[in-house]
Amino acid sequence: MEVELSHSIRATPEEIYDRWLDPKRPGGPWFGVVKAIVNPVVDGLFYHCVHHEGRDWAHYGRFVTLDRGRRIEQTWVSDATKGRETLLTLTFAAHGSECLVTLRHVDLPDDEMGRRHRDGWGYMLEAMAEAVTD
Repeated sequence: MEVELSHSIRATPEEIYDRWLDPKRPGGPWFGVVKAIVNPVVDGLFYHCVHHEGRDWAHYGRFVTLDRGRRIEQTWVSDATKGRETLLTLTFAAHGSECLVTLRHVDLPDDEMGRRHRDGWGYMLEAMAEAVTD
């Protein structure tokens, strides 16, 4: 199963790219989590732990492609993927004063937990949009 979402954010592609990879900046997936270890280089690893629904959810992966302002590809492993390595791709395209961010997550399990990624990634893109306007 796959999830694909797009969201326009009032920022440059480089700003969104940089924010996604920086665990100290609001709006990215690593900000405000229980613990985050992020090495944003090709083949660099990440780990982060999110407290949600009364438990801690560990996420792991590695960065596959890092093309500043254009594309991020990273693997994604968690309990919700049943331990399977999935692939998350973000692309960034300038549209006037906004950036169109397209997020595609493939090889998810076709079950309730796999489908919940759509809501989670939607929330993350909204958080990014809010963070850059603050």
